[in-house]
Amino acid sequence: MTDVLTVEIEDHVATVWLDRPDARNAMGPDLWRDLPLAMGRLDEDPEVRVVVVAARGPAFSVGIDLKAFGGFMAGAGSDDGVAGRRALQAQVTDMQRTMSSLADCRKPVIAAVQGYCLGAGVDLITACDIRLASEDAVFSVRETRMAMVADVGTLQRLPRILNPGQVADLVFTGRDFDAAEAHRIGLVSAVYADQADLVKAARELADQIAANSPLAVQGSKAVLAATDGMTTQAALDYAALWSAAFLHSNDLQEAVMAFLEKRPPTFDGT
Repeated sequence: MTDVLTVEIEDHVATVWLDRPDARNAMGPDLWRDLPLAMGRLDEDPEVRVVVVAARGPAFSVGIDLKAFGGFMAGAGSDDGVAGRRALQAQVTDMQRTMSSLADCRKPVIAAVQGYCLGAGVDLITACDIRLASEDAVFSVRETRMAMVADVGTLQRLPRILNPGQVADLVFTGRDFDAAEAHRIGLVSAVYADQADLVKAARELADQIAANSPLAVQGSKAVLAATDGMTTQAALDYAALWSAAFLHSNDLQEAVMAFLEKRPPTFDGT
C-alpha cells in the first residue's frame, strides 16, 4: 500500500488499485514513482500469475495531474536552452518507463475501466494485455486538446490495437468516446453494467488465466511480444526455439496426467 496505490493478492491474482478517488485518480508524482515499483515486485513474485489494474471511486483516471505537473511543463517548455529540453526529456522518459512496467510484466495484465479514462489513463490501459470496461466508461486521447503530443505510450501501442484510421480519428480530435464505441472498435474486449460487475468479471477472467500453467501463459506473452512485427516464418522459428527450451516441463506432465485421470490440473510453473 502507498498513498496512491493499494495492492491485494489472493489465489495467484494481484489487484493493483489506483487509490486516489478524491482526485479521480489523477496521476501525480507518487503514482509515476510507485506503479513501476509495484509492478516490478509483482513480476518477481512467483505466487502472482495475473495482475488486474482497477480503480477506486467513480473514475479510472482523469490522466496526468496538471496541478502537480503543470508548473514543471510550463517552465520547461519556456526554456529553449539545452538544460530545459534535457530536463523535459528526462521527465518524459521516466514516465514512459512507468507505463512500460505494465507491458514488460511477464504476467498478463488486465485493465478494468470505469468512468473517465483520459490522457495518461489511455497510455496506461494500452500497456495492458486485456481491457474491460463498465457502461459508464468514457475514453479520450486528450493530449491534442491540451496542445500536447501523447508521449508515454499511446501513439506507440494504440496502433497495435486499432486500425490506422481509428487511431488517427481518436488522436487528432481528442474527442470523448464511450464504452460501446470502445468495444466496437476493439479497444476493450467486453462491457459490463456497472463497476461491481466489471471488477467481478475482471477477477473471474484473471482466475481463469491463473488456473493455467504460468509457464505456458508467461511464455505465450513473451512469444507474442518478441514476434510482434516479425514475418510469419521468423515468428514460427522463434516459437520453435521457445518450445524446444521449455516444452518438457512439470506442468506439461501434470496436464497430461490430469487429462488421463479426468481431474483438474494443478500447475506449479515448473
